[in-house]
Amino acid sequence: MRLRELSSDLQRLEAKIRAGGGPDKSERQHQQGKLTARERIELLFDKESYSQEIGLLVAYDEYNGAAPAAGVVTAIGRVNGREVVVIANDATVKAGSWWPETIKKILRAQEIAMRSHVPIIYLVDSAGVNLPFQGGVFPGQYGAARIFYYNSIMRRYLKIPQIAAVMGPCIAGGAYLPALSDIIIMVEGTSFMGLGGANLVKGATGQTIDNESLGGALTHNAISGVAHYRVADDEACLAKIREFVSELPIKPASVVSITESVETTRPARELYDILPEDHRQPYDVRAMFDCLFDGGHLDEFQADYAKEMICGHARIRGVQVGIVSNSRGMIRPPGGGSPKFGGIIYADSAEKVAYFIETCNRHQTPLLFIQDVSGFMVGSEAEHSGIIRAGARFVEAMATALVPKIVLTVNHASGAGYYAMAGQGFDPDFIFSWPTGRMGVMEGDSAVQAAFGTQLDKLKQAGKEPDEELKTEMERVRESYEQQLDARYAAARGFVDAVILPENTRDALELALRVSLNYGGAHLGQFVLPPTLV
Repeated sequence: MRLRELSSDLQRLEAKIRAGGGPDKSERQHQQGKLTARERIELLFDKESYSQEIGLLVAYDEYNGAAPAAGVVTAIGRVNGREVVVIANDATVKAGSWWPETIKKILRAQEIAMRSHVPIIYLVDSAGVNLPFQGGVFPGQYGAARIFYYNSIMRRYLKIPQIAAVMGPCIAGGAYLPALSDIIIMVEGTSFMGLGGANLVKGATGQTIDNESLGGALTHNAISGVAHYRVADDEACLAKIREFVSELPIKPASVVSITESVETTRPARELYDILPEDHRQPYDVRAMFDCLFDGGHLDEFQADYAKEMICGHARIRGVQVGIVSNSRGMIRPPGGGSPKFGGIIYADSAEKVAYFIETCNRHQTPLLFIQDVSGFMVGSEAEHSGIIRAGARFVEAMATALVPKIVLTVNHASGAGYYAMAGQGFDPDFIFSWPTGRMGVMEGDSAVQAAFGTQLDKLKQAGKEPDEELKTEMERVRESYEQQLDARYAAARGFVDAVILPENTRDALELALRVSLNYGGAHLGQFVLPPTLV
């Protein structure tokens, strides 16, 4: 089956990426008395609790494979039961240096923390900017400087706890990241923090000094006073962070209804049998709900109207959520007339969803968009029905909703339908995809028709067939689209936060919801300043 094969491919790829720079680089970390980034995170997070790595596939298909996960691990998880965001440099990948995509991942993790007001933890072990790629790291609105801008906004205005552990080198401008945090911990013998290392100091000033004396743990705790705590090793450092998190004020109670979790009516493994082999074929989306929602229950809104869009209330591990989902297949209107195609948005379904979103927004109910959308309906009937106005109402309702928005792409995410269903440009709190996700303006066959349709029509009218050169070119276009539609392609460019396995979907959605519900204010844009400052 397609979903099983794609999931197996994904697991193999993820295992390779999680190996970072390889066993020899990991062993070198251990010889230096340091744990690897993922070993650190595993010790930091609560045992046997689900965590979700964000941006694992970023840059996996670039730099000839030399930048797995862009050299930084970004994740959400729990520390002493408290949801947190973690950013950990992977020193097994080019000494944890910053690639252009490293900046993208760090900013994304900071935005998650800012929007949901959850503590953020930095595990620093980086040699600084990857100099051959400095042009994509240093300058620009979304260059490395924005990391420190976000640091400052969180510290001064949002009051979001920031904990920094220097567990290796922390050099040059990167030293401002811990300096702009609330707490700085340094590890004896392995950590260094300074605007320049010993070699740079000698070249710039002629002074001869070793790194430990220049900016080691004892120096910054006993002499400069820059750091706040000194610990013996990585394990002690991570234990100290867990202690800090336990000392934070209790997070505010959620306004969203949360009850005891109820098991689904169908096991998650059955999700593999629900999606068809051919992504263009219909399937029963309600069977999917049985595998995802508590008790398989959906309190459906306007169940008899505009059935190509499904709206309603459900619970995921006890958390109340509003559901907006596409329904695939042919739908015949009860009053007769032309059948509707599931996965396509019509004027009446757009109006239905807009009303439902606005109701959820008034009731402060978070939204889950389950995407399998091929776009908005076109043609004279659709235009005469006011599809443009209705579509705009749908988009506006979604874009301006202040509640958390989470996206799960299970199949298609095409055209303007992708936008309306809370595509990345509309700043959903989290956006996940199954391995079957297909994100693009249109499918490969449609692109071939758009590019070569006129030429093919002329050949047909002349009673001719396409020659081999034209066939080859059409196949090249089709294959290019297929590659770009792949969920892994989207994840490599940060268009989705993670490609998740079907059996992990409930865990991932619950954690995302719990993170989002740390903040009851507006979830709009990267961050919202407190009203007293606006």
